[in-house]
Amino acid sequence: MTVETGWNPLVRKIAELKIPVIARVNGVAAGAGANVALACDMVVAARSAKFIQSFAAIGLIPDSGGTWVLPRLIGQARAMGLALTGEPISAETAEDWGMIWKCVDDEELDVEVDGITRKLASLPPLGLCAIKRMIRESWSHTLEQELNRQRDQMRRLGFSEDYREGVTAFLEKRPPNFAGR
Repeated sequence: MTVETGWNPLVRKIAELKIPVIARVNGVAAGAGANVALACDMVVAARSAKFIQSFAAIGLIPDSGGTWVLPRLIGQARAMGLALTGEPISAETAEDWGMIWKCVDDEELDVEVDGITRKLASLPPLGLCAIKRMIRESWSHTLEQELNRQRDQMRRLGFSEDYREGVTAFLEKRPPNFAGR
């Protein structure tokens, strides 16, 4: 798989999908595999998992969005260190650094990710899609622009059927039935 015909389109698709994408990491996520996982909206890793930016050892740079996503997740100093040394980091360290959402015991990985998936599936899809878009696009806006975008999204979502259903279900003490409208 080449960068231009394989990895880059995959990373773009993850970013462009309206719904949240969860990566389940079990084992070693190295090179492009690590960066595709980190491009997802949430990453849950087994405690035995490791993340490796293995590019420098072969004269390459972190591809598949690595040079973009790593500094945004963990800061320039840590991103630079990982990219230059290729030193593997554990899932626990990745969680401590804010590189991934959660590190769980190996035997709990499937249960944890399935639980997150069920939780997200029970929530109003319009709001989830807006959260994903707003957070992903926030890097390119000033605070003033972002405040205006938030205002506009709150207005839009506040008039949705899903919002009304969520409030009504809460008041009636029943589970909501969201329709994505």
